[in-house]
Amino acid sequence: MSNFKMTRRALMMGAATTLATPAILRAEELSTQSAVRRNASSFQTRDWSNYFDELGVGRIVCDIDSRALHHWSADGTYKLYPSSVPMTDELTRRGYTEVVRKKVGPTWTPTANMRKRDPSLPAFMEAGPGNPLGTHAMYLSWPAYLIHGTHDTRKIGRRSSSGCIGLYNEHIAEVFAKTEVGTKVLLL
Repeated sequence: MSNFKMTRRALMMGAATTLATPAILRAEELSTQSAVRRNASSFQTRDWSNYFDELGVGRIVCDIDSRALHHWSADGTYKLYPSSVPMTDELTRRGYTEVVRKKVGPTWTPTANMRKRDPSLPAFMEAGPGNPLGTHAMYLSWPAYLIHGTHDTRKIGRRSSSGCIGLYNEHIAEVFAKTEVGTKVLLL
C-alpha cells in the first residue's frame, strides 16, 4: 500500500474515531443528567404549575426564546411543538392572555403597520394555500395576536412573524382540536 493510501486510511480511521467520540460522550453526559428532561429536539419540558394556579380547561405556554409551544390538555396531557416567533422584540408581546376565538380556514387582514413595512401586501386574503395563517387560527385577547398554522414550513423554528406564534399546519390542527375558547396562554 502506498504512503498516500496509508495516510488517507489513517486519517479516515482517526476521523471516524473523532466523530464517534462526541456521541459517546453525549450519551454518558445524558445518563448522568437524568434530572433534566429534554425531548428529541432539545427543548426543555415544562410544568404548567410553574406558570398557572390551576390547569382548568388546559393551558398553553409559548416560549419565545426557545421557539416552542407547550400545551397541556384539561386532563394534564402534555405536548411540545416547535414554533415560529416574532421577528423582533418590538413585535413581541409577553404576558398572560387567553384564546378568545377559533377559526378553521382563517382569512387574513394585514395590520396597518404590516402594510406600511411591506406595501405589496394585500388588504385582505381569503383562506387557502397562500394565506400566511395556515389552516387554523386561535385568536388571543390581544388584538392582532394569534396562534396559527403556516403553509410556509421554513418559518417554523425561526423569528419570522409579525407578532404571532406559528405552528406547522398538522400541529395547529392538533392543538386547535384540544384547545377550548377561554384557555389561558402565557407568552414568555
